[in-house]
Amino acid sequence: MTQFQPDAGAQRPVHKFGGSSLADAACFHRVAGIIHNLHQPDALIVVSAPGKTTNRLIELLSLFASGDSAAPEALEGLHDFQRNLIATTLAPDQAEPLLAALEDDIQTIARVLEQSRLGDFQRNLIQSFGEVWSSRLLARLLSCQGLAADSLDARRFLLVAGTPVQVDEAESRRRLGEILAEHPARIQVVTGFIAADAEGRTRLLGRNGSDFSATLLAALADSSHCTIWSDVPGVFSADPRRVKEARLLTRLSLPEAAELARLGSPVLHSRTLGPVAASRQQLMLRCSYHPDDGHTRISRQSRREAGGRIVTSVDDAVLLEMTIPARYQDRVDALTDWLTRRELAPLACKRRPERRLWQIAYTREQAEQAFALLKDHQPAGGFEGLQLREGFSLVALVGKEVTAQAEQCLQFYHALNEQPLEFIQPAKNGLSLVGVVRKMVLEPLLLRLHQSLFSRPKRVGLVLFGRGNIGQAWLRLYREQKPRLERELNLHLSLYGVFDSRGAMLSSQGLEVDQVLADFQPRSVVWPDWLEDLEEHGFDSLVALDLTASESLVQYYPALVQQHIHLIAANKQAGAAEQEYYLKLRQTLAEHRVQFLSNATVGAGLPVQTSVRQLQQSGEQIRTLSGIFSGTLSWLFQHYDGSQPFSELVLQAWQQGLTEPDPRQDLSGEDVKRKLVILAREAGFDLDPANVRVSNLVPESLAALDRERFFDRLAELDQPLAEALALARAREEGGVLRHVARFDAQRHEAGVGLEVLGPEHPFAHLRPGDNIFAIETQHYRQNPLVIQGPGAGREVTAAAVQADLWQLLAGL
Repeated sequence: MTQFQPDAGAQRPVHKFGGSSLADAACFHRVAGIIHNLHQPDALIVVSAPGKTTNRLIELLSLFASGDSAAPEALEGLHDFQRNLIATTLAPDQAEPLLAALEDDIQTIARVLEQSRLGDFQRNLIQSFGEVWSSRLLARLLSCQGLAADSLDARRFLLVAGTPVQVDEAESRRRLGEILAEHPARIQVVTGFIAADAEGRTRLLGRNGSDFSATLLAALADSSHCTIWSDVPGVFSADPRRVKEARLLTRLSLPEAAELARLGSPVLHSRTLGPVAASRQQLMLRCSYHPDDGHTRISRQSRREAGGRIVTSVDDAVLLEMTIPARYQDRVDALTDWLTRRELAPLACKRRPERRLWQIAYTREQAEQAFALLKDHQPAGGFEGLQLREGFSLVALVGKEVTAQAEQCLQFYHALNEQPLEFIQPAKNGLSLVGVVRKMVLEPLLLRLHQSLFSRPKRVGLVLFGRGNIGQAWLRLYREQKPRLERELNLHLSLYGVFDSRGAMLSSQGLEVDQVLADFQPRSVVWPDWLEDLEEHGFDSLVALDLTASESLVQYYPALVQQHIHLIAANKQAGAAEQEYYLKLRQTLAEHRVQFLSNATVGAGLPVQTSVRQLQQSGEQIRTLSGIFSGTLSWLFQHYDGSQPFSELVLQAWQQGLTEPDPRQDLSGEDVKRKLVILAREAGFDLDPANVRVSNLVPESLAALDRERFFDRLAELDQPLAEALALARAREEGGVLRHVARFDAQRHEAGVGLEVLGPEHPFAHLRPGDNIFAIETQHYRQNPLVIQGPGAGREVTAAAVQADLWQLLAGL
């Protein structure tokens, strides 16, 4: 396969619109609207002929070749359609130049058809006009709407030779580079389907030629992205017109896409994918009629999960059969290679060496080509008795290593054995199971096979990091909720691994929660070697739950993401990390399509982050975020009224387990700062922790001491806090001290520290230990949205983790 060499200066994205996307004036305006919304002034737009124009041109050629008297009428009908399309798409003064060009084209077609016998190049020339008309019309429409756009005939740069056509990549790239260099900031509307040979004669790129033109153009221009727009949003798990439960696949690996194309999918074609594999472009499939209905991205990276994902079929399949009397295996291998070089690789085949018979399956269109070629090749090919048998259908499961999935294979064989089966072929590459049956109504079979794919419970492995208070509370909750999760989400859950500071236990069969709680016997692990243990886990998906406060574990998040392991965290370190790490992590998550949920990091079980997200999704503009984010500091300042020293309250809170083992971690305000950063980022703001002002309640004289000496000198906290309380009462009657976090989105200011609040302030009177969050938006301005309740505690935090797990699993 040709390896397309990149041009460092080229970055222009490619978009291709098919005939169904350009069927009438409304379609042209819809496509123009899509191009406007792309905001890509240097885009390369590949177009097919409008609607059924190519079919009309082929019919016209057939009528003239047979001498049918209806031929002139067909040409006039084609002329009327194109003339009406231009007139209804453009204003009269804008349409005039295109109407004049159309008149010239119709005269050219008429002159060519006057010849007594048309050769291939004349036929190609006539078929090329459809794409030329689309290119001219769309470029003119874009120009009239204020976009700088040109019509570009691909014959100016795309040089081909041979049969089937082979692209002269070096010369085509050079010619294209010169053209694009002349128009660096203009949209080029390029004709699909057509090319030229060294003599300038028109050549056609064949079936699905415009899609091939698009990925080929993207490769020649070294484009990073190519999008094919059609009347469907992408690849479904089955034909949605036949299987109502079919699902849109948002991601499809390149090998799976190639296998689907090989099996005759109308959405993809093998030649289309060739330039994708040989270049750096990312291919996406989208719907021009409903651009927001989702998409399918063709990914170079293979899926981790194995198994069938797609049920595909060919209603009208044809079998070619031949007898090979001698050197059976060698002849079959040679014939397979001979057909593949001519782009006629069989959809499926069956070797029957005991009968010296070889059967190969095709679509009807392919079968006619293959039969004609094989008939001429029969003497040299070493076979005899070539037959063409009609009346078959083909069904297949497609997906990574589907042939190695015992359950899916068994269901496939059972389903087809109940039909008039001709043969079943597992693909050598492991990507498909193909069955050929006598022609029949396929819908019941397709529905049954689709249900066999998606009714199987998805196998999900869970890896728990942290077996402390929160970890143990979550384990008990998970044990209780596991049956409901599996039943309602059609899952099979396994506790694959548990890590703590001593080591880990891992089991592909799943660990028992009781054993982890009562008899945890870890083996020591070396970081990061333990990552290798997770690589071949064998589950459909793997989810890691970080219930630690470890900074070092967070450094391994990118490695976990690269293994497509989803993340749930009660650990604040990642969400509140310095900006460079955080942005790189978000990018890695997006690139690998991995979920990261961390609702337990702020407010424990309170719906704080989910509320922020919902406000954003509803179109609200968040102005400020504020509140009391620490249960410990909430308890301390709800009780601190001057009747007893602050140090005594700190000691009481520590003795009751309301603080961290070292209370300075609470008093420093660093934990509150992390929560404020996480919330601001959740609201869509780039807040770096370094830009948050924090007022530390611990004097410098106590900060560097060990914990025991800190407790010995705890009374040194009292004077600064007593002075602050006195100031509060002096400034406002009934004033109270509260430890408050604030983020002002308009000023982009953030701070954490003590504030003096009036007695009527919402933050003034809480239940001791409660958190409170106030969210002010465009519409929640005079009366902010307030969320209040317990913001800490092992049970509520474990419940928040479990809620995240439910949400993540539902999304799988």
